[in-house]
Amino acid sequence: MQENFLHYIWKHKKCQHQNLQTTHGEDILIVSVGQHNLNSGPDFFNAKLKIEDQLWAGNVEIHIKSSDWFLHNHEKDKTYDNVILHVVWEHDTDVFRKDNSAIPTLQLKDFIEPQVLKNYQELFSQEKKWINCENDFASIDEFTLNNWLERLYIERLERKSKTIQKLLKESKNDWEAVLFKMLAKNFGLKVNGEAFFSLAKSLDFSVIRKIRTNQKHLEALFFGQTGLLEQDIEDAYYLNLVKEYQFLKRKFNFDNNLVLPIQFFRLRPPNFPTIRLSQLSNLYHLNQNLFSKIIDLENIDDFYDVLKVSTSPYWKTHYTFQKESKPSPKQLSKSFIDLLLINTILPLRFCYNKLVGDNTDSGIVKTARQIKSEKNSVIDAFNKLKKVSKSSLESQALIQLKTEYCDKNNCLKCAVGNQLLGE
Repeated sequence: MQENFLHYIWKHKKCQHQNLQTTHGEDILIVSVGQHNLNSGPDFFNAKLKIEDQLWAGNVEIHIKSSDWFLHNHEKDKTYDNVILHVVWEHDTDVFRKDNSAIPTLQLKDFIEPQVLKNYQELFSQEKKWINCENDFASIDEFTLNNWLERLYIERLERKSKTIQKLLKESKNDWEAVLFKMLAKNFGLKVNGEAFFSLAKSLDFSVIRKIRTNQKHLEALFFGQTGLLEQDIEDAYYLNLVKEYQFLKRKFNFDNNLVLPIQFFRLRPPNFPTIRLSQLSNLYHLNQNLFSKIIDLENIDDFYDVLKVSTSPYWKTHYTFQKESKPSPKQLSKSFIDLLLINTILPLRFCYNKLVGDNTDSGIVKTARQIKSEKNSVIDAFNKLKKVSKSSLESQALIQLKTEYCDKNNCLKCAVGNQLLGE
């Protein structure tokens, strides 16, 4: 038995509330269950109850056993002096306030609806499962699931906003600088994401603004900061980048001591850091004030037009220095741009809207629904239970569902778990 299950029963009145009585036989009428408190203090604030003929207003505390009151030292804490009802699963002792007045107790196991308890036991059975509700996930109606996934998507955006707000504070509210850092991390993907992020953090964005008109300067800066220009290579383009980087380093007085090493191992050639850094440099070479350009875009095709950049000419025939390869445009693919939209553009736009007082999320939701669903083990597993991920909105929501609810056994806070318990 979990205490949060008792919270669920009380909050949603999943007990036979018409015939409730205290452990001493006094009739209880619930006028209001109160406000659920997720912080320290009693579990529900400002409840209203009628016990016998007396109307009470105050707080409700919930425990598995009555004796937990003393285990948690509530009898010594004045915060609990306004508790008007002690709700427990099992009553094993009477409890008292600091002034020694007895607190009425409700033993829930005497009044719980049998089907609710049965559903709870099945949901949290000891049988090993990928998620607790995997046997019943397909039975959830479309209306409930769709609304819950949209809410989870917004919840995931809110979580990502915390990182954005931290970056904003560090950059003194320079949205262009924050966009650059986030894009750099996403250009590095999983393997080089942190290394590219450390590259972006090692630079004052004012340098990018000053040299963006010359793509070779941008490439020299990115390659030099990541340590790619520290080899003994006889290649004209490479040597030219080395020269440019040394000039920029002296002029702007920056170092790369805190930049993490980059990796080529197990990467497909199109994802080599050389290619991704060249594409990133070209994006900023072609677009002045990139944040201002993309923040007001509405049409998904307009995003693709802005972000569909290629490498500099040298990298159209190379993946690494010296060794030539078959010519190819090496343009950002639609699927890669989708990742940039999912992980950078839309979270940044969500955060920006909130900070300027625009609380409408319809445009972001509409764009998220136009982007294809991501493909990974979590999405595949959910789709095997029920074909549910049709776009990036659902795929992001399902990741949020798995990591913040399923993996943490937060079924009682989940719309899916609530529906299964209520059947």
